Amino acid sequence: MSKKTATGKVFDFGVLWKVFKGIGPYKNTFILTGIIILSLAFLSVVRPFLIKNGLNNAFENNDASILIPYFLGMLGVLMIETVLQYYQTYLSNLVAQSVTLDLREKLYRKVLKFRLKFFDKTPVGSFVTRLISDIDGIAQIFSNGILTILGDIVKLIVVISAMMFISVELTLVVLIPIPVLLIGTRIFQKAIKKAFTEVRNQANKINVFTQEHITGMSIIQLFNREKREYEKFKLINKEHQNAHIRSVWAYAVFFPFVELLSATSMALLLWYGAGEVLSEHLTIPALIAMILFINMLYRPIRMLADRFNVLQMGIVNAERVFTMFERDELLDDTGTIDRKLEGNISFDKVSFAYVEDNYVLKEIDLEVKSGETVAFVGATGAGKSSIVNILSRFYEFQKGTISLDDQDIRNYTLDTVRSQISVVLQEVFLFSDSIYNNITLSNKDISREQVIEASKIVGAHDFIMALPGGYDYNVKERGVMLSSGQRQLIAFIRAYVANPSVLILDEATSSVDTESEELIQSAIEKLTKGRTSIIIAHRLSTIQQADKIVVLEKGRIIEHGSHKELLSHDGQYKKLFELQFQESP
Repeated sequence: MSKKTATGKVFDFGVLWKVFKGIGPYKNTFILTGIIILSLAFLSVVRPFLIKNGLNNAFENNDASILIPYFLGMLGVLMIETVLQYYQTYLSNLVAQSVTLDLREKLYRKVLKFRLKFFDKTPVGSFVTRLISDIDGIAQIFSNGILTILGDIVKLIVVISAMMFISVELTLVVLIPIPVLLIGTRIFQKAIKKAFTEVRNQANKINVFTQEHITGMSIIQLFNREKREYEKFKLINKEHQNAHIRSVWAYAVFFPFVELLSATSMALLLWYGAGEVLSEHLTIPALIAMILFINMLYRPIRMLADRFNVLQMGIVNAERVFTMFERDELLDDTGTIDRKLEGNISFDKVSFAYVEDNYVLKEIDLEVKSGETVAFVGATGAGKSSIVNILSRFYEFQKGTISLDDQDIRNYTLDTVRSQISVVLQEVFLFSDSIYNNITLSNKDISREQVIEASKIVGAHDFIMALPGGYDYNVKERGVMLSSGQRQLIAFIRAYVANPSVLILDEATSSVDTESEELIQSAIEKLTKGRTSIIIAHRLSTIQQADKIVVLEKGRIIEHGSHKELLSHDGQYKKLFELQFQESP
């Protein structure tokens, strides 16, 4: 978004065009809605003419009964207008909701393919605002924006033409305040665009703050931060209120301004029109019709300003949404190989950095044969979890080559890599759903029988059946109804039923108690049997049986070998082992 667009440009037609590209499947409905709106614009002048002609005939014939057909005609027009207004409202909102439905699905589908780096630097609340509030705002472009603006403009032209048909001179007198109104409307548009942009920015801030602090509520309470965080919230909330007040202030000035000019036009009409009537240049019924047209003239002008504001707000929202669409955050998925992996992995001078040139992995060279269990150990920040991130293609490495079965990992489709490399993370994420759905992730190819069998193998069946509802038990948000050890076992079952060629365990026992660790260690032995396994370990007791142990320090491999081989050398592994297993005096 350009600075000019963000701070004062009334319309960005480029953004508007992008929004209208989404109409495609609903083009016929959109066109029909436009025809209905234009029909209503032309019908709006029928009633004043019926009144004018009916009164003229009644006065000329001195017979009030002549008004009955005109009354019935007005009633018929009103009924037609009512039906058309119903379909206008229904169809315009149908198009609006259909377009936003597609837009929201398209955005969510794209974000699902984003690199994890995007989520590292984008607050969750900010993305939720884009996906929900901003896209809802785009709906207003269709339901209360562009078509209704077009209808109001046509109505203005029709009304002014009808007024001129009655009296050109009187119409020109009545239109004297209009240039002033146009200037005021232009100023109002610019002011409200700036105010609306600020409203959306403040709404985003309050969403981000609320989401972050609700998620971290335990930390806030643990460190007695309630009062300070409350004061921060009050400040953000006050800024949000002030932004809304500034937008309301613009309305508070503009609408009375419009009413003042409307009253001025009415006064000019009565002054000049009365003279025309007295000089017999204008009939009383014609004057009455002109009075009705005055009200019809200023109402669309007042509504036009409001409609423009709705359109501007929709464009502000659309700018923010399309910024997400235009972000180049997609992983490279140009690979074409889709086959079952044997599990051979090769790292050839691989270097990786989360931030440019700040490498956390440096020239990693390593061979992992199919069926081997390889463990990575090292101090915090040595680069162990980064191995997981690049092997799973959560992040792209900058230098070197990672090969799977002698093929560059990038030559495989992402689906192949992700479906055949299962990862059990240290912090298990469970959705607010049943245990069964958290294990299968709604994959219909995995049966309940497979889940139960896997649970028995892993050793989790008994605790699951002890829960109310068993496998249908809802674990709530993030699995808060389960202990950390139970969540970890659910993650093991999830990995087991996926039947991966490569299994990665990222410090899976680092945050559980001794009893749970024993159960999890037993599950690990069953999970790793017969498949390539990479274990990121903090507790060295869990990886002594590994075929190969790799010691990382500051992003480099400083030694590797079996447990016995490494203990025979006076290296870093031996120091780590002795540090963990030294007996208390």
